Amino acid sequence: MLALDPNVLRGATGYLVADVRGRVVGRVESATSPDRLTVRSRFPARRRRIVPAAAIDEIDATSRVIALRIEREALRAT
Repeated sequence: MLALDPNVLRGATGYLVADVRGRVVGRVESATSPDRLTVRSRFPARRRRIVPAAAIDEIDATSRVIALRIEREALRAT
C-alpha cells in the first residue's frame, strides 16, 4: 500500500482521478480529511464521490493524475 503524506492530498485539488481500468472518475474537489478526497465528476449531474486514501495506487504530480486501485463503481457517491 502507498504511504501518503497528508500534505500531498491537500495539494491535490484539481488533479484528475482515474480508476484501475483507466476510466476517469473526475477531478479532486477537496481533501475532506487526511485520509480521503472528494472527487467531482462532470457526468451524470456533477456527482461527488468519496475516495479513501487506501484506494489510491499512485499520484503523479507531473501529469496531475491520481490512479486508483479500484473501479469507480466501488466508490461511495454523496
